Amino acid sequence: MSTVLSIVFALIIFELIIVIHEFGHFIMAKRNGVKVNEFAIGMGPAIFKRQKGETLYALRVFPIGGYCAMEGEDEGSDDDRAFCKKSPLRKISIVIAGIVMNIILGFILLLIYTCISGPITSTTVSKFYDNALSEETGLEVGDKIISVNGMRIFTATDISYQFQNDEDGIFDMTVVRDGEKTELNDVEFVTEEGYLHIDFMVKPIELNPATALSESFKSTLTYSRLIYISLFDMLRGKYSLNDLSGPVGIVDQIDEVIDSQTSEDDGIDWYSLAQNMLSIGGLISINIGLFNLLPLPALDGGRLIFLIIELIRRKPVNPKYEGMVHFVGMVLLMILMVVVTVSDVSKLFS
Repeated sequence: MSTVLSIVFALIIFELIIVIHEFGHFIMAKRNGVKVNEFAIGMGPAIFKRQKGETLYALRVFPIGGYCAMEGEDEGSDDDRAFCKKSPLRKISIVIAGIVMNIILGFILLLIYTCISGPITSTTVSKFYDNALSEETGLEVGDKIISVNGMRIFTATDISYQFQNDEDGIFDMTVVRDGEKTELNDVEFVTEEGYLHIDFMVKPIELNPATALSESFKSTLTYSRLIYISLFDMLRGKYSLNDLSGPVGIVDQIDEVIDSQTSEDDGIDWYSLAQNMLSIGGLISINIGLFNLLPLPALDGGRLIFLIIELIRRKPVNPKYEGMVHFVGMVLLMILMVVVTVSDVSKLFS
């Protein structure tokens, strides 16, 4: 039962993210006078179609994607309203619109999550546990942590990330103390078998419209930054391909969340599960949006590079060569997806 529910939640999350992404392209294409031939939700044979004006709107049988098919998007066209006939700046606005919509969706999901989750976790120290080493080495009650080892702190998640990715348990921190910035060097925490023990608690922040908006915005910044930090860590060898997760891995993670919110006596705690799904959905939406911004062929970021070249050269790159680059990029991305999926499946049986 939980596995079926996990697949359903994963499909809903991914389909929502993809449809919102494509809707960003669609709405900006319309605003820039580009002819949109079809806007589809799902893939495969159509189970519902309706022609409205120049655009065919379709609901397709497999809920695993969607697309916004613009005239002259991938090949030449004589239509004056074709994508390829528009100025570089107009095309750039259409390409990045999907990314922007994913980030907005992520923000909205995190805002809903924040609003239904009670008090907000701050970054201000409220108390220490007995014999706290961090208190002995410089941290004080009332300190608002704004930097750890040079990384700007937006949310408590940033603090947790820095602590979890440390080896010696010694940190340089910047805090706001009595209204002034204070530099703390060599703040220490007890570590045992590679695990760091956080020896302080932080103050809760009262939930109201202003704090909910502020926290959701800062959480969006946190998640946005983490994807690029993770990619950089992978490039320098800290993580391997086995640490990547694709759809199968995400379904497995959702399955673990459902199991954690299920008891034999009371069944599924749907309220807590909804909170977790909102958080996961927000994280995935932001990550997919920003991953699409990477300057890789077949991604929006790859298309953006060609448009920037067009803007500089004042003429487009030969569509034949651009198409070849995107095709090769798509093949490589598909290979990567196969590798990640095989890795995810192998983890299920390890």
